Amino acid sequence: MKKAFIDEKLCVACGCCLTACKVGAISIPTGTYAMVDINTCVGCGMCARKCPASIITVKEAASHE
Repeated sequence: MKKAFIDEKLCVACGCCLTACKVGAISIPTGTYAMVDINTCVGCGMCARKCPASIITVKEAASHE
């Protein structure tokens, strides 16, 4: 299953991905970078398309089973 991954070192917490995510999988808990809840993320890629810095990738997540 695909999931979104954010490069935390390059993220400036602008919030574009946060508003683009329709399932609420993204948060900015520390105010310094965005984080994805992989259990909530559906891998749609809306956050990646809206990121002005192009630092979000959607790729296959490792299975936890």
